[in-house]
Amino acid sequence: MKKLLVLAWAGAALLSGGMLRAENILLSTRNSSLLLTAEKGKTPLFQYFGARVASPDDILASGAAFGDAAYPQFGAQCYREVAIQATHGDGSMSLELAVESVSRDRRDGSETTAIAMKDKHYPFFVTLFYKTYDDCEVIETWTEISHTEKKPVTLYRFASAYMPVRRGDTWLTHFHGTWGAECYLHEEPLTDGMKVLKNKDGVRNTQRDNPSLMISLDGRPRELTGRVIGGTLAWAGNYRIALDNDNTHTTHLFAGINEEQSQYTLQPREVFTTPVFAFTFSDEGKSGVSRNIHRWARLHRLNHGTELRDVLLNSWEGVYFKVNQEGMDRMMADLADLGGELFVMDDGWFGDKYPRNNGETSLGDWTVCREKLPQGIEGLTESARKHGVKFGIWIEPEMTNTRSELYEKHPDWVIQQPYRENRKGRGGTQQVLDLSNPAVQEFVFGVVDRLMTAHPDIAYIKWDDNMTLYNYGSTFLPADRQSHLYIEYHRGMDKVLRRIREKYPRLVMQSCASGGGRVNYGVLPYYDEFWTSDNTDALQRIYMQWGVSNFYPAVAMASHVSASPNHQTGRNVPLKLRFDVAMSGRLGLELQPSKMTGKEKEFARRAIANYKEIRPIVQQGDLYRLISPYDKTGYASLMYVAPEKDRAVWFVYKLEHFLNMPSPAFRMAGLDPGKRYRITELNVDGKPVPQDGKTFSGAFLMENGLEFTVGKEYASRVLELKAVE
Repeated sequence: MKKLLVLAWAGAALLSGGMLRAENILLSTRNSSLLLTAEKGKTPLFQYFGARVASPDDILASGAAFGDAAYPQFGAQCYREVAIQATHGDGSMSLELAVESVSRDRRDGSETTAIAMKDKHYPFFVTLFYKTYDDCEVIETWTEISHTEKKPVTLYRFASAYMPVRRGDTWLTHFHGTWGAECYLHEEPLTDGMKVLKNKDGVRNTQRDNPSLMISLDGRPRELTGRVIGGTLAWAGNYRIALDNDNTHTTHLFAGINEEQSQYTLQPREVFTTPVFAFTFSDEGKSGVSRNIHRWARLHRLNHGTELRDVLLNSWEGVYFKVNQEGMDRMMADLADLGGELFVMDDGWFGDKYPRNNGETSLGDWTVCREKLPQGIEGLTESARKHGVKFGIWIEPEMTNTRSELYEKHPDWVIQQPYRENRKGRGGTQQVLDLSNPAVQEFVFGVVDRLMTAHPDIAYIKWDDNMTLYNYGSTFLPADRQSHLYIEYHRGMDKVLRRIREKYPRLVMQSCASGGGRVNYGVLPYYDEFWTSDNTDALQRIYMQWGVSNFYPAVAMASHVSASPNHQTGRNVPLKLRFDVAMSGRLGLELQPSKMTGKEKEFARRAIANYKEIRPIVQQGDLYRLISPYDKTGYASLMYVAPEKDRAVWFVYKLEHFLNMPSPAFRMAGLDPGKRYRITELNVDGKPVPQDGKTFSGAFLMENGLEFTVGKEYASRVLELKAVE
């Protein structure tokens, strides 16, 4: 097997214990290289990141090397943006970090390079880590900070990563939105000045934006061509990604935790570890960056990332809070009849003293409401077994309501400020539990542990979070560490999720937070998928899922077929479009099957059966985005190609309809030009495309494409391609 990772050391001398003393460190994947200079006693330098190079000499002799500090610090040079800033116990605010040693650790198909630095005066230490993998194109970087000074040190800046990028005609791709319209794509040229992408929600960090970005180096961003650098911060809390564009024609990229209101008091010998920033380079456009990130995610960052996901029915839009035993049993029977595999009972199943009939009560009281479910969860799991489907359940364990037994017993457990009346969330009563508190961590773990211990047949948990972090303050943290709350909340969350994963490794969990509020790689090591948005409107989902797909793979992107008219937008769209859009992610249903017509049920059966056939390609294949909905052509098109290039699935959606509207030639990508592919249209509703059943060479499909009429308003087509001998 060809080794993908190359670690070259120019002028290096191998010392004992895996320690290296070197000047130039070249970390290379198959298609990219990162060059650093780490000379003992001097500050380490970031020299290059981009297309793969064979030797450090080529970069250093070309004039292309940056020669910038690999981790800029506030000190003698005060006027520039910095990655780290600290105040020592004696009041000094300066740092001067120099290389002490360089080491590498190779294990399990990866290699981690550590550059250890020490301040020239203070016993203050910073180690930069860079991790490469043999099987993917992504490099991870993070930082560890510690000291042995006599007094605590206060950290005011502590970035995960710094990277200089050469400016020319460079463009930024980033993602923003709001509830029901998450992850819309935005693109703009990088001009002089500072551009900051940040989040201060406290609990959720992707409701309004996402800690991911791409920088296109060859002008306006393109999907299939051009050099692009992409990066994403694996953190679930507040973040800050700053792009400082200076007059040296350089963009200085800083990524990490948002330090606003989060200055950190670092005790002697305590180690502060920043979140991972994962980055990659591609000369195959934005889709190339996406394929690199998706592969890394499936192999190394997403729970059960290489396994196929079930087709599920979630009860929420079907019944909302009106959960009962008979209704759940009927929905399971209908799901089985349609060919589905997993039923998920959403909100409304719990509460004893305060039955959960709306969003105003009961969070924290995770006991079955016997008025609604007299047979308890046991009755539901028995129904699931009877109908041959799996059973899943909804929880929101980080939250409580002021009308709940939990709040009555533990009012001190909620995040709150002294002398202030708490602002409340959903239903006018919702509050956030303080996960910096170990007692709260134990309670939240216990919610899952008690469910799984009593009901081991539960196969799936939908974990929700419907409130931002208001009322900043902790009754647990001491007065001099109140500024740690944003960070300690997510440390506590991480501890809980880690325990759940260790005890229940096969449990499938979905990350949901008022829809798409937790679509990030900080939590995805513990979750199998995320709820993309509470908005299930197929037309708007095309735009949101397009944005999400830039950094997150289809295997993790929950996409559900819902009722028409849609419950969020009121729009009426054909069932075919609703299925065709949902089938480009992890297919599910979000409706009441008993309200479907016989014709609709028959179409759904065929579509679900089709999805099961193409599921390995969609969920594990390589994504090629072809026609962007943001380009306003009236169409959107994308496809997934199996790694062996023997199968592919192609989607096209018509976003608007006008008389005599031109239809483009639908060119494809990612195929083997030497293979011939048979075309089969899936989910046919009417006449299939004229090319159905015919074969074409991969070269023809990519260079010339197919021409046909998609249909009228909100029309769509799905084509399966299979290589033939």
